[in-house]
Amino acid sequence: MKSLLRIITLFFCFPTLVFSQTSALENATLLRAREGLPFFFEKIKAGKPIMVGYLGGSITEAGKGWREQSLSWLQKTYPQVPFRQINAGVGGTGSDLGVFRVQTQVLDQNPDLVFVEFAVNDNGKKPEQIYKAMEGIVRKTWRQNPHTDLCFVYTLTADLAPTYQQGKLPASALAMEQIAEYYGIPSVCLGLEVAALAQQGKLIFKGKPEDAPDKIVFSADNVHPYPETGHRLYTEALAKALKQMADLKVTPQKRVLAKPYVNDNWEAARMIAVDELKKQGNWTTITPNTDSVALALQQRFSSLIKSSTPGDYLEVKMKGLACGLYDAMGPGTGQYSMEVDQDFKQTIARFDAYCTDYRSNFFVVPTSPNQTHVIRFKVSDEKVDKAAILKTRNQVMNDPSRFQENACYAGKLLLVGEIVP
Repeated sequence: MKSLLRIITLFFCFPTLVFSQTSALENATLLRAREGLPFFFEKIKAGKPIMVGYLGGSITEAGKGWREQSLSWLQKTYPQVPFRQINAGVGGTGSDLGVFRVQTQVLDQNPDLVFVEFAVNDNGKKPEQIYKAMEGIVRKTWRQNPHTDLCFVYTLTADLAPTYQQGKLPASALAMEQIAEYYGIPSVCLGLEVAALAQQGKLIFKGKPEDAPDKIVFSADNVHPYPETGHRLYTEALAKALKQMADLKVTPQKRVLAKPYVNDNWEAARMIAVDELKKQGNWTTITPNTDSVALALQQRFSSLIKSSTPGDYLEVKMKGLACGLYDAMGPGTGQYSMEVDQDFKQTIARFDAYCTDYRSNFFVVPTSPNQTHVIRFKVSDEKVDKAAILKTRNQVMNDPSRFQENACYAGKLLLVGEIVP
């Protein structure tokens, strides 16, 4: 168990790995075209139907935002081409969940181009975790179809703007640039012009448009852009970059995956139906037709399983780099006690200060890749002081009955590795 404990300590403490970060990559620029989007533009020239995937967080998920606006721009710019889109944006999530989602939510629909937007939600994560997840997304994509083009896009928040204004990339985007550079993937700083306009005094990041008629008001909360302003600036930046890449003289060539950038990347990440797990106790299946929580999360899960009985558990026998659950958090959730090989336990809180409503969430814990592990996700019998937790955000239990239950939910098993019979 010492080796397992050491891996878990490394995972959560994130000591910085030593990778060369050249000054060229640190500098923020609208576009680094690298090998461009050769197969995408080849299909455009041929007038063939094109599927565009958008993998990201809430900024990508947003209706009327840069995702929809950029697809509309493509349709207007290339009217002879039928464009369709895949909306794989999930609010509040980064590349560490995106690498699990990309197969079923994007790649199974055979995209020709995939935009990857995680710089905001990966902010604060250590570079090594970003390397693992972003490289996993790249290798999964090209392992399935080497003709699928990829493009990393970097959005921003008000907190990240000063870094751009100094001509530098935030740490999350810089980590992604390492992967982009290694694989020749183009990257676009969607927020560079936004930061410049703010520096010039022409844009404010937070407010109501009617309160500042002489300014461009980016958003209501410093993060999520208004469609007419922030998202429009993102779309204009992407359109400018796409025009530049359309002029590249790049001959499409089948991609061959090279040696990984990091050997412990998450290419093997998978989402697995919880039906495949051993269940002990009173787990019940809930669907949008039978349960209000499942209905609230129906865009994330077609169904969930749930137990409120302490001691009930889900069990998986696995071998690989990491294991966890894609689940739900909200007023009526408690916590898991995660047991690894029956001699290591870790509490996984499923209630936090944002649990006034239900939302999808996830957790992943590293495992020793050279060992077979039996992992149990057990409903904890420890009570959660929900009132105290909510108070940290000045929130209260306005309807105490909604908070009485201490249930655990599960939607998908998250696994970097394989299930062992």
